[in-house]
Amino acid sequence: MKKSEIIFGVLRIPVDFAMIALAFFTAYFIRQSHDLIPYYEQTPDLSSFPDPATYTNTVTVFGIVLLILLVIYKSYSFKIYNTYSREGKSILHAWLTWVGLILLYYFIIRDFPFSRLVIIFGWGGSFIFLLFGRALIKAIQKLLLKYDIGRRRIVIVGYNQLAKKILPQFVKDSQYQVVGIVNQRKIQDLKLKKRKIKFLGKIDELKRIIKRYRIDEIIQTDTSIDVQNLEITDLCREMHIQHHFIPDQIQLHRTKIDIQIINNCPVISVKATPLEGWGKVNKRIFDVLFSTLALLVLSPFIILVSIIIKIDSHGPIFFTRLDNGFPVLRVGEKGRLFKFYKFRSMQDKSHGLRYTHLAEKSKRKGPFFKITDDPRITRVGKFIRKYDIDEWPNFWSVLKGDMGIVGPRPHLPDEVEKYDKHHRFVLSIKPGITGLAQVSGRSNLSAEEEMNLDTFYIENWSLWLDVKICFQTIWVIIRGKGE
Repeated sequence: MKKSEIIFGVLRIPVDFAMIALAFFTAYFIRQSHDLIPYYEQTPDLSSFPDPATYTNTVTVFGIVLLILLVIYKSYSFKIYNTYSREGKSILHAWLTWVGLILLYYFIIRDFPFSRLVIIFGWGGSFIFLLFGRALIKAIQKLLLKYDIGRRRIVIVGYNQLAKKILPQFVKDSQYQVVGIVNQRKIQDLKLKKRKIKFLGKIDELKRIIKRYRIDEIIQTDTSIDVQNLEITDLCREMHIQHHFIPDQIQLHRTKIDIQIINNCPVISVKATPLEGWGKVNKRIFDVLFSTLALLVLSPFIILVSIIIKIDSHGPIFFTRLDNGFPVLRVGEKGRLFKFYKFRSMQDKSHGLRYTHLAEKSKRKGPFFKITDDPRITRVGKFIRKYDIDEWPNFWSVLKGDMGIVGPRPHLPDEVEKYDKHHRFVLSIKPGITGLAQVSGRSNLSAEEEMNLDTFYIENWSLWLDVKICFQTIWVIIRGKGE
């Protein structure tokens, strides 16, 4: 999902609230102006009007309730191809429920604090203004699409009757750029709607095509056995792009699917993770709140640990530089490198020794290794590693957006180079300070077991799972099962 889609999805919330507030304050102004409405000359009794502060509080409560109902009625979809009529329908349902709840509330308390006409104007205006706000956002999105901002680059995999049917619709849709066609057999370039649709290559060249043309999505119309054997789904997971199927008596080998209508055509999408759209937003909010609270609570202890590390051994307090002076890097979301911070728990400039004879003492097989009785660890280092105190500076990485509270363990670039192809799926999300693997065996797990747990976490993420893992982490730390 593109950043622009997430930004516009989140932007709807403050815009909606602003439209609701604008509607009610416009109603307030209209009601006080007796000559503003033609043929309505009744002078309002201003003594029945609340003071601005009271009115603002009431409007704020009204707005929050309507926003909650809009969430319930799924009006905040991140999908750019949601039609305006579909958005209007969800807004209408939420608005009608909202009006009903307000009427019910005032019926129960049997008290109406101010002018009923203000409420009526506010109700009507809020619906109209909400539609206007959404139309404004849509207009801005469409304008940006003309400059290729938010436009999704797609390829059609398979050229058959289904492809011939959907191609013209995708070509004329400004939300997509059809880069070309990938097929098992070579075909001639096409010309549709004055646009040239190129044949990009055969299916076994798909990985190269995705990289070369910076593809965002694949629309697969050919679901033959031969195509399925090429493991297109795994390739999309590895390269972090969206994979869609056009159903044609298709038998999916994945259970996590999403069915939607795109350009009047039913499309089945393989959902790699619930961490799309609002899942990603909710996780980020959780990460920021948790890390901010953690840094505030731990700040006195961070100062104390820093002093003890400095007294205990020569060298910097934080492990941020390699022996050659280059910054310590880890591999983050989608393979991006980021600067990594930890309390120094080893002798200064001893990182490079892990590639010498010490590597033979590793108790783990595969791309990761854990040195048994590592002689580089200092006295204080042994203690802070046992209770995961050395990980505290990672909360700063969470605030920066490089890491999450929960996620796969951040690995070294040379470790990631040794990943098997299917292991790269764990790079779909940000690495975490803790994770399912860390509370399920840690360094006692094999590399494959760790990857399987991280894959399970990504495919089955929920906010409750994050909370559960955090509590399990606290228990693991208390028991001193670190490292």
